[in-house]
Amino acid sequence: MPAETDDRSIRRIELTLHKPWFALYGGIRPTLVIAGLGQPAQWGIGTWQVPADETVTIGVYLFNRMWRFGRAEIALAPTDPPALRYRAPALPFLRGRVRVHGGSSL
Repeated sequence: MPAETDDRSIRRIELTLHKPWFALYGGIRPTLVIAGLGQPAQWGIGTWQVPADETVTIGVYLFNRMWRFGRAEIALAPTDPPALRYRAPALPFLRGRVRVHGGSSL
């Protein structure tokens, strides 16, 4: 049986998730949200697929079984560089930061 083909083109983005060296929370991993779909992630560098021809919203948050924190979001346009950096907050009630990063190893 032939596999279904998708006519949409995709591109890979590189996302670096940084946890502060001193944080007042432990054992918490980030959750990545791409176009409204949440996916568990790990600290460090990862690559993800997004549509190549449209702007996609990418968000990250942390969850500690009681509340979400460290939330950050960015709209990534097709012309933006394919590398992002997320920095988690040191305190569990602050926001995180996600920014486009110029360099990429892709």
